[in-house]
Amino acid sequence: MDSQPPANGSSPSTIGDLWNRVASLIPTSDSIFPGKFSSLYRQTFAKKRHISFPLPLPNNISADTSRIYVALEEIMADVLSNLHDIQKSLEFWQSRAEGSNARKAYFMVFERGPVAFVDESVKLVRKGLSEEDSALQHLCQSSSSHMSDRMRVLMELRSLLASFLAQLYVELDKRGEDLLKNPEKSLPSLLVVIDRLFSNLEGSFSHLHATRESDSSIDGSYSMPLVFDRLPEVNEEGSQWTDCELTDAINLVHKNLEKLNSYLSVMVGKHRKPRRMTLYWVRYTCGAVGLSVFSIWLLRHSSLMGSSDIDNWIRDAKEATVSFFGDHVEQPLLAIRDELFDTFRKRHKGVMEAEEVQLTQDSLHRMLRNFCEQATPEKVSDNATDQEMLEVVMHRYEKELVHPIHNLLSGELARGMLIQVQKLKLDIETAMLELEQILRANEINFAILAALPAFFLSLGMLALLRTWLKQDSKAQGRGRIARIHRRLLVVEIEKRIMQYQSYIEQGRDKDAETVFGLLIYSLERLYRVVETPAKTSGEWDLVKKDLIELGRPQQQTSYKLTVTQRLTTVYDCLLPSLKRQ
Repeated sequence: MDSQPPANGSSPSTIGDLWNRVASLIPTSDSIFPGKFSSLYRQTFAKKRHISFPLPLPNNISADTSRIYVALEEIMADVLSNLHDIQKSLEFWQSRAEGSNARKAYFMVFERGPVAFVDESVKLVRKGLSEEDSALQHLCQSSSSHMSDRMRVLMELRSLLASFLAQLYVELDKRGEDLLKNPEKSLPSLLVVIDRLFSNLEGSFSHLHATRESDSSIDGSYSMPLVFDRLPEVNEEGSQWTDCELTDAINLVHKNLEKLNSYLSVMVGKHRKPRRMTLYWVRYTCGAVGLSVFSIWLLRHSSLMGSSDIDNWIRDAKEATVSFFGDHVEQPLLAIRDELFDTFRKRHKGVMEAEEVQLTQDSLHRMLRNFCEQATPEKVSDNATDQEMLEVVMHRYEKELVHPIHNLLSGELARGMLIQVQKLKLDIETAMLELEQILRANEINFAILAALPAFFLSLGMLALLRTWLKQDSKAQGRGRIARIHRRLLVVEIEKRIMQYQSYIEQGRDKDAETVFGLLIYSLERLYRVVETPAKTSGEWDLVKKDLIELGRPQQQTSYKLTVTQRLTTVYDCLLPSLKRQ
């Protein structure tokens, strides 16, 4: 990653060397500096990090055993932490490798940092000019090779760490009771086993170096060997170890663990997924440019440059906010309140009342009856309706229109016209009364309609507040998404239990050992994320016991599958949201 001095003694002021020096300071996806910082973090805060999933050891241990217990916890915590980093990077590369060719090309150009952007752009231009229709294909092939190399190395690292974790866990499960009954003999024996496990891990990494060094396309991927310190030759069946020898052996374990962390920080750092800053550097660059332009624009309109625009905008925004609150919150709520409590009290104060309409209708009825009695020789029935009498009026009115001038002065034409005016007045008053009743019935609806903008705004704010309070992200939250993630972890555990049993039946002990280590890793993840919701629901003690049972090497597979079924169907903290009561 770091640029080397020119071998030909050229001046460092040349453009190419200057670019290399600048490029060496810019983070890329292949940078090992994150790994170095990760190693420094582990060395600094190792005492503050503890394993969540309990070790298969008794709790009531002696003082000497407690020292090795702390060392074992650190080994488990560091190995599980490294496994988690490897798993996240592996999932990232797998998701990118499964994408389309366009998605792979986009990653190679835009998601590996500005240096890779310049390099790949130059390569695309050169190949586009030299060979037709081959630049994009070559970029896709380069992307596939880039991802496959990293996936291969990460999968091998994961396999080695999982095997180491499985061997350590099985040994602890075997020697738990002996550490409690006879710690003077069991403790040295356990330290010798741990030393042998580190030695085996060193041999596995050496084999990995020998088989992959020539095949790797990543510079310096296998250049740093891993060499652990060894315990001096002791007679395990002989005399007991002194306290000084125990202390030296435990310190040696810590030292080897630091070497392992340093080695993995470099190896994983070279093959890990790009950092977020590197992955989204285009967005961040555009955001930074936009923020700079906005800052300059804001400065030009600020009082520092003698402009009052910002003060005016603030005042206008304040007035608009007050107006919005008054029009869409305060007034609609007051209107709803007044309608709910004052409607019946104010019914008699309407513009048009039913009594007025009744008076007009009675007057029209008398006018029609008098007209019919005078205009027709027949007696008008007492049960005659206004419609029947109005037909008589209209019939006579049509006759009167034959001689309108004469009948207007001496006939019944004027009287018929006045009756029609009275009928028109009655129709208008009836329509006004009905309209007023409709408006009164919908006053609450109009007030609610005016309050809808504020209602939807409040609903959005409440949804954001609910999401923040529930912390519904990944598997550690309390919402629906977190429950789904936890249930998927149980499914992953179930698959690895079945895969472990399948490898055992096929006689593939090495693969079974790797799967068991990954099973412990999955159990530790579920143990960590389910602890808080299980304590909230009061189920933690039972859930904890079931998870410990799933990690026991000698437990029957059928029983483990029964436990996984119980986890997803009984415990409230792992049930889907729809089944909660």
